[in-house]
Amino acid sequence: MDQHRATPAEQLRAAGLRVTASRLAVLDWLLEHPHATAEQVSAGVRERIGTISRQAVYDVLAACADAGLVRQIEPAGHPARFERRSGDNHHHLICRHCGIIEDADCVVGARPCLTPNGDQGFDIDEAEVMFWGRCPACRDGATGYRDTAAPPRYDQRDDDRRAHVTTEV
Repeated sequence: MDQHRATPAEQLRAAGLRVTASRLAVLDWLLEHPHATAEQVSAGVRERIGTISRQAVYDVLAACADAGLVRQIEPAGHPARFERRSGDNHHHLICRHCGIIEDADCVVGARPCLTPNGDQGFDIDEAEVMFWGRCPACRDGATGYRDTAAPPRYDQRDDDRRAHVTTEV
C-alpha cells in the first residue's frame, strides 16, 4: 500500500491500530495544520467532533507517533509539535521571534542526508536538524507573535534596545 495515497483509516489498519473517530479526527486535523502542539490539536479536534479529552488526544498522538503515522519534533524552548509528514527525513526552519515552523526538504545526498564528522560506530539512519532564524515577516518588521503556543525566545538585543529607551517624568 502506498502510504501517501492511503486514507487515514487504511494507514491506521496497516499500522495495526484500531480505527476510531478520535484517531481519524487527529490525523485529518494534522494534515491541514502541520507543526501543531498537542493543545492546538486538542482544540481543533474538539471543534470537529465535539467532546474529546485532552488525555485522549495525547494518547492518539503517542500511538500514532509510535506507529510512524505522526512525527513529533521538539524545538528547544518550545512545546512539542506534531505533523503527519514522517519518514522522509526532512528538517525544519524555526523563527526565533514568532515561533512559526516550516519544512526544509533534505536536498544533499541520501538519507540521512547529513553525515557527522565521526559516527562513533553508530549505524546512522536519520538526521534531525532545526535551523533557527527569523521568518520573512519578522525580518521585515511585522510585529506580534503569530504562534501563541510558542513564546518568543529570549534575545539579549531586546534588552539592549529597551535600555536605550528613556521616559521623561
